[in-house]
Amino acid sequence: MGKRNINKNIQGATSVAAPEKAQESEMANSRKYGMFYSSVIVSLIAICVATQKVELSSSGIFQAQQHPKLKMDEAFLTVINELDTDVAVTWVSQRCYQCLYQELGVVPAVTIPGQPSSEEFIVSTQHEITLQFNSTPDSLDLCSVPFHFGEQGNYSLWLKNISNSAVNCSIVTDADPVNSYIPILVAFLVFAGLGLLSALGRAILALDLVRGVLFRIGGTMETERLINSELGSPGRTATLVTDNILPPPPSPSKRLRSLDTFRGISLSIMVFVNYGGGRYWFFRHESWNGLTVADLVFPWFVFIMGTSIALSMNSMLRFGSSRTSLLKKVVWRSLQLFIIGILIINPNYCQGFLSWDNLRIPGVLQRLAWSYLVVACLDLLVARAHLDILPTDAWWSSCVDVLLYWPAWIFVLLLEIVWLCLTFLLPVPDCPTGYLGPGGIGDMGMYSNCTGGAAGHIDRWLLGENHIYQTPSARVIYDTHVPYDPEGVLGSINSIVMAFLGLQAGKIILHYRDLHSSIISRFLIWGLFLGIISAVLTKCSTDQGFIPVNKNLWSLSYVTTLACFAYVLLVLVYYTIDVKKWWSGAPFFYPGMNSILVYVGHEVFEDYFPFRWRMHNTQSHAEHLTQNLVAVSCWVLISYVLYRKKIFWKI
Repeated sequence: MGKRNINKNIQGATSVAAPEKAQESEMANSRKYGMFYSSVIVSLIAICVATQKVELSSSGIFQAQQHPKLKMDEAFLTVINELDTDVAVTWVSQRCYQCLYQELGVVPAVTIPGQPSSEEFIVSTQHEITLQFNSTPDSLDLCSVPFHFGEQGNYSLWLKNISNSAVNCSIVTDADPVNSYIPILVAFLVFAGLGLLSALGRAILALDLVRGVLFRIGGTMETERLINSELGSPGRTATLVTDNILPPPPSPSKRLRSLDTFRGISLSIMVFVNYGGGRYWFFRHESWNGLTVADLVFPWFVFIMGTSIALSMNSMLRFGSSRTSLLKKVVWRSLQLFIIGILIINPNYCQGFLSWDNLRIPGVLQRLAWSYLVVACLDLLVARAHLDILPTDAWWSSCVDVLLYWPAWIFVLLLEIVWLCLTFLLPVPDCPTGYLGPGGIGDMGMYSNCTGGAAGHIDRWLLGENHIYQTPSARVIYDTHVPYDPEGVLGSINSIVMAFLGLQAGKIILHYRDLHSSIISRFLIWGLFLGIISAVLTKCSTDQGFIPVNKNLWSLSYVTTLACFAYVLLVLVYYTIDVKKWWSGAPFFYPGMNSILVYVGHEVFEDYFPFRWRMHNTQSHAEHLTQNLVAVSCWVLISYVLYRKKIFWKI
């Protein structure tokens, strides 16, 4: 898809050669995709209006009764007390493991017979919560009510005596909540509709009759243009080009579109969640143990980086590059990534490059730089330039993609042993050895300052509290107050393991090139193997396993679980794109081809139009979702234009 260099003349316009047909088809596809991506952005603007109307209609009479202080993910609760004692109201989220109850307020006792007292509260609607009611001052348990409140709903909870020793607690819905998930449904229908229209358009354009009509129309227009242009003037001599004279262009080196599509999927979701994800809780990082959509994408990006390392190193070695020169490139690229992460992708860069007082040292690009450096150096040590000379009848040939690189595997296993020893054996002051909890109100508040255990302790000791992340996701549910960095030092070990598992996927592709069934079967075997490891480590539970799945810690089970998902997703995109060619990978293919530019750009220009604008209602999921989807679509469109212009930022 480079620049075209075609000899134009009247005969060539009326009798177009085969290469010109392909180029005309390519131009048609380019215009089609450009119009498609533009229509995506235009269609997204309509989501906000449509979903706002639906939200208003779904909430009914509640709109007139809505509490003025309610925000997103909040509901209004009135507790009505008919008892002759003051009642203390406390609460805890069901997603908070072994947590202390948090005080909500006190409802006074009845002072005038027949006139119950009441108190108004605002409660969270993100997850189910349990309300606990105790009499004061003797703290007797009266009742406990688990309930999942709806967003911006209006509720009443009645406390009544049903006997001398029993209290009845019942919740009444005074006004229905809004359906906050309707904007997601509308957005899905918009994208699905555009996708179907695009597929239908491609199917119609693929028909011979339609192609013939478009080709004849295009040929007539080209002939007229040439007659009126200076190429058709008598002062120039046209050069005739025929099929016999012009040889077909050499085929470019084969590139797996599925890998760029995989990278683009990860990057697009990453940009979406970084921009806010419509302010939905499942598009934000999990507070501690467990997974949300936001927790999937960074490990997938690290995984596909490892896959690309294997393919690029093999290609450069085959073309004669020395290992020393490649090592220099690896070190320089890693250094560039780290510097960009420190000086540009940093909340403090606006204060100047020399503002070190509160500069965050860890980060996403820093983690990528470290993982890339280690895994690329490992691959340089063990990579083979020519794989076609290996024996295929040896007893170990079925495992050649692993056994051939056994020194690298030993190194990675030793690294993992180091992570296990530091995590479970390193003494941490005032904390239990091997602690993996969030601190705060978790574990009944006994280890409130032990967030992250050894991982948090190492970062605070090595980097200092002012140079790590100040607002970790554990604050949301576990009410932690200790700085903790999810891209910290200890977790970098397991990000190397993640990249190395991606490197293994690249080795499979290299050793079984064009043997699609062998590649897919090995991907599935690795996915199954890693899934079994995850099941054992977690005991198939969120909080009760030996090593829970935890993005903040980058725990071993987190790596094996996400690598399992990555292998399965890679099978899907590889089969549909490179094997069956049912899908071109668009639109995710384009940001995947310019990943560094898109990632850096989305961070630097986050607060600028059209990626962000002043919203009419900042407490509307519909407006936030529209804004975030428009921003992602803009970056996809930008990457598409850059792809057409053959502009790629590589470091």
